[in-house]
Amino acid sequence: MGTQTMVIIAAVVVVLLLILYFIALYNGLVRKRNTVRNSWSQIDVQLKRRYDLIPNLVEVCKGYMKHEREVLENVIKARTQAINVTGGAAEHAKAENYLTQTLRSLFAVAENYPNLKANENMLALQEELTSTENRISYARQHYNDNVLSLNNKIEIFPSNVVANMFGFNKEEFFELEETAERLAPKVSFT
Repeated sequence: MGTQTMVIIAAVVVVLLLILYFIALYNGLVRKRNTVRNSWSQIDVQLKRRYDLIPNLVEVCKGYMKHEREVLENVIKARTQAINVTGGAAEHAKAENYLTQTLRSLFAVAENYPNLKANENMLALQEELTSTENRISYARQHYNDNVLSLNNKIEIFPSNVVANMFGFNKEEFFELEETAERLAPKVSFT
């Protein structure tokens, strides 16, 4: 074998290794994008569960809270808006934040009705909703972790070259809109 043949073989091996490397980068990006999509679907599952619980909660409250019609209507309105959101994570987060606020106001008003607070159905629904809220929180965190991983891969060299070549786009984080929700609550015993 001559020197020229060795150079050609080495060049072919280098080109093949580069091709394999770019294939690995592309496949890594696809896996991360699919993980983000799967994480989003997990949020959807938990949100659906939450949406299914809300009408039951409102029905239990209706009998006791005859004078609080506006609060109940706001919860139903917020639920409907959240179900009908068609945008990305930012739009979903906005609708979910509004729904969370209306549910908080419902529970705050429910505190004024001792019989409602003691009702077994109400207690069970509150527990179920609290559990669902925890699952939603975990799913949001998992989604945001996966978005971070994908976005990093899209921005970091050399995978950013492959990402740009094949049209991979950064994803939005599912973030809280209310800055007050980001702050730790203040506790005072005075």
